[in-house]
Amino acid sequence: MTEDDVVDDLREELLTIGAFATRARLSAKALRLYDRLGLLAPAHVDEVSGYRYYRADQVERARLVALLRQLDMPLARIAEVVEADGEAAAQLLAGYWADVEARLAGQRTLAEYLRGRLSGRSSEMYGKFVVETVDVPAQVVITETRHTLADELPAWIGASLDRLEEASRECGGITAPPYVVYYSEVSMESDGPAESCVPVADEAAARAWVERQKRARETKVRVEPAQRLAYTRITKAQVAHPQILAAFEAVEQWIAAEGLEQAGPCREVYFADWDAAGPEDAVCDVAFPVAP
Repeated sequence: MTEDDVVDDLREELLTIGAFATRARLSAKALRLYDRLGLLAPAHVDEVSGYRYYRADQVERARLVALLRQLDMPLARIAEVVEADGEAAAQLLAGYWADVEARLAGQRTLAEYLRGRLSGRSSEMYGKFVVETVDVPAQVVITETRHTLADELPAWIGASLDRLEEASRECGGITAPPYVVYYSEVSMESDGPAESCVPVADEAAARAWVERQKRARETKVRVEPAQRLAYTRITKAQVAHPQILAAFEAVEQWIAAEGLEQAGPCREVYFADWDAAGPEDAVCDVAFPVAP
């Protein structure tokens, strides 16, 4: 049997792209796209004509790829699912859908928040926040700075504050609640930067600690001057986006109504045990420095 005979026999066992597309209930265009994306390669491509041929047992994979794309699943995650077996594939899909539902829940809340603003109910939203002022003494802080988008922010805040609180043991201990400063907007389009800060007792030890860090450009020590903060206290549930936006705007509105002037970037001051707190427990002050 010649090589051409082998190829002819192979072709008889395979389906043309048209026949395969009919069986998979997909278009030939979709199959070419899946091939280009590395999700479903033909079993054989004729070197002369360029015709694509598929095995009948590839139909299930083709249909699975098409269904996963209807879920707006990123291509990299589709590749992981179709390469996994049984329960592992199901778990990958479950993990992706949990992420989708969390994102949709956040978008739903944001839509409600924006509806309130657009309908003129802003005063109702802001009225539930009590704004006060507090004078904060000068303090030495060790800090970690990062450019981060909104979806990465919660994880980074927790991790960076954990690192800084661990380091505080070498710097005389923590002297005041940790906080996060926002030097520019953090959203899905804007990446800050944000700065996690932990006040410590020993400036010399803090500077020595920074010198020992390999991440010197991200980790710093500085003395923050005494200042007055206008703030509102919020619960753990209100820290979630976009509820926290209403808190920031309420403080800004109060500052303007009182004829005061903002004197620095906004911040979140975390004074409670986050893991132990319930949804309605106060955990955070949303604050702006104001000119005395």
